[in-house]
Amino acid sequence: MATDQIPSGKRDNPPLREQEKVINRDLDDMIMPDGGGYTVLQLIRLQQVDGKSYSAIHSIRGVLRPAFQMAVDDDILRKNPFEFMLATVAVNDSVTREAITRKEERTFLDFVKNDKHHSKYYDGMYILFKTGMRISEFVGLTVKDVDLENRTINIDHQLQRTGTLIYIDTTKTYAGRRVIPMQDDVYECFKRILANRKPPKVEPNIDGYSGFLWFDKDGKPMLALHWEKYFQHAVEKYNRIYKTQLPKITPHVCRHTYCSNMAKSGMNPKVLQYLMGHSDISVTLNTYTHLKLDDAREEMELMAKQQAKADEELCQMGKKSDGMRIVKFG
Repeated sequence: MATDQIPSGKRDNPPLREQEKVINRDLDDMIMPDGGGYTVLQLIRLQQVDGKSYSAIHSIRGVLRPAFQMAVDDDILRKNPFEFMLATVAVNDSVTREAITRKEERTFLDFVKNDKHHSKYYDGMYILFKTGMRISEFVGLTVKDVDLENRTINIDHQLQRTGTLIYIDTTKTYAGRRVIPMQDDVYECFKRILANRKPPKVEPNIDGYSGFLWFDKDGKPMLALHWEKYFQHAVEKYNRIYKTQLPKITPHVCRHTYCSNMAKSGMNPKVLQYLMGHSDISVTLNTYTHLKLDDAREEMELMAKQQAKADEELCQMGKKSDGMRIVKFG
């Protein structure tokens, strides 16, 4: 039998004085009753007044939210003002990067491989398509990072440029620190790169790192912008020659294409997250996998074939069972 836990004549809500104390603490912490409206308005201002892009605001919030969460965990604050869905307050104006098709990838790589001028960049472009590395990670690779014996690539830094300053930085995320395996074709590419490597008389040293794989005409390590230009010029040359045009291809398109191809091949999402160096599995699933109607149709057709094969095997097993004779002993 249910009993009344509250004495007769009493209310179950806190006393007014206690409620007043809570409100005063909220005011002291500058916590807004509407769920952090002040913080939201500041982020909206960044986009609408200051002209910041959605991705820039996303990055800013990405730094501030965990910092404020630490303050909450340490009982310095009682509420994280950045704990809300950004998409509900800012317009996502970022441009979706499209992966190219397997046929386009194959066409582009075949053209580069057989072109007299661009063929010297083939191995690098192939590696970018087949490993999904960020271009800053790729240009930052040194001889020590490439282990041909164990067929692995060590990624724990990136080579960046800001203005005229060229420097070594940590990976984009902590998850970006990883060791990825080489497939046979990638192994052969790295083997040729190391064999053909022609460093200047004095090895460039950037923040303690030396032994870079690629050098420009001045003997300096190649940067992301070099490879972006190589891709651009190769696509432009192809499109001048052939009627069927190739889409824009950049090192980052290579990364998207790799991730999309691995997803279509049925790779475990957690494994793919590790290979891509994503800190959040949602980035792997929602941002970098560009599956469309044709992909869905292809998957459904594959499942139908597998089901038909399974049905046929069951049918054959049934026929064998029907044809078996029962032999009695004794």
